[in-house]
Amino acid sequence: MLTTQFIFKKIGHAILHVVFWLGVLLFYTYFFDVGSKNFANTLHFALFLMPITIATTYISIYKLIPDYLIKKRYALFGLYSVYTFIISAYLVMLSIFFSLIYISHFEYNNMAPATKNIFFVITAVYFVVFIVSGFKLLKLNLKNTEQNNILKTKILDTQLKLKEQELHYLKMQIHPHFLFNTLNTMYGFALKKAEETPEMILKLSNLLDYLLYQADKPFVLLSEEIAHIKDYITLEQMRFNDTLDITFKTHNINEEQKIAPMLLLPFVENSFKHGVIKNGVLKINIELFYNKDSILFSVTNTSKNLEITSRGIGLDNIKKRLDLLYPNQYSVKINDEASSYKVELILNI
Repeated sequence: MLTTQFIFKKIGHAILHVVFWLGVLLFYTYFFDVGSKNFANTLHFALFLMPITIATTYISIYKLIPDYLIKKRYALFGLYSVYTFIISAYLVMLSIFFSLIYISHFEYNNMAPATKNIFFVITAVYFVVFIVSGFKLLKLNLKNTEQNNILKTKILDTQLKLKEQELHYLKMQIHPHFLFNTLNTMYGFALKKAEETPEMILKLSNLLDYLLYQADKPFVLLSEEIAHIKDYITLEQMRFNDTLDITFKTHNINEEQKIAPMLLLPFVENSFKHGVIKNGVLKINIELFYNKDSILFSVTNTSKNLEITSRGIGLDNIKKRLDLLYPNQYSVKINDEASSYKVELILNI
């Protein structure tokens, strides 16, 4: 169904074309009237030349350019352009004969000087065709550029959504793993009816709040991540009792610095999950250094040369998140020795 807006648009388009061709007619009349003694004859010649110019121009801008040149069908574009030129040149010759026979009454000297030369007339016609074709090409290029920008925006939006979905998937992988370890610890304390159980529930509540709500944020304060690492360590200390020897040192922490949530905590989890008790003690050393350009986070635990990276979610999950959140801005170094396992993260911020 035709809308009023569409009809007015088409009417405006038609008026614009009429005004343009009236301007071309005026140009032809004064252009070919140079040296002429009869303005009316020149006007008649220009009127006869107008259909040739209009037809050639519309064939160029509505057929040759959009259907062949823009679509890079160069051979057909060249072939049909030659056909168009030959036909238009033939019609220009007819216009010159018209000027000689019907306007000048077979008096060659009565013809306007500019209308006697076929090459001069063809140049005038194709001057208009080239000008209009140039504007058509410019318009099509601007339209293609706009469409490409829209397409690029859609692609970027799609990539962003895929990235968000992948990050969400990776977080969902971390959640059950983390909850299983923590709830298992609390279950053991509940069976023993230990006095530390209320404190453990409080710590777990804080961790669950962080896990379920804060972890959905794109970034959290580095100090928050540190606080929840400490809560997690406290829970594990309750579970291991005297069999755990752990240190957690932080250096020069900026209270305003932000990082992705649950980025450092999985490193600590892995040290407990894959660490080995030697001589009755599991030793874990955690250090966090901060400066204005980077974060250095290292976790070392006693081990038996276990290949942690090949087990479960672990470091593979963390690396995938780092690739998405900090592409080309991090490095993870692993030092797997006979008695210790060290993971070091350098994060450029």
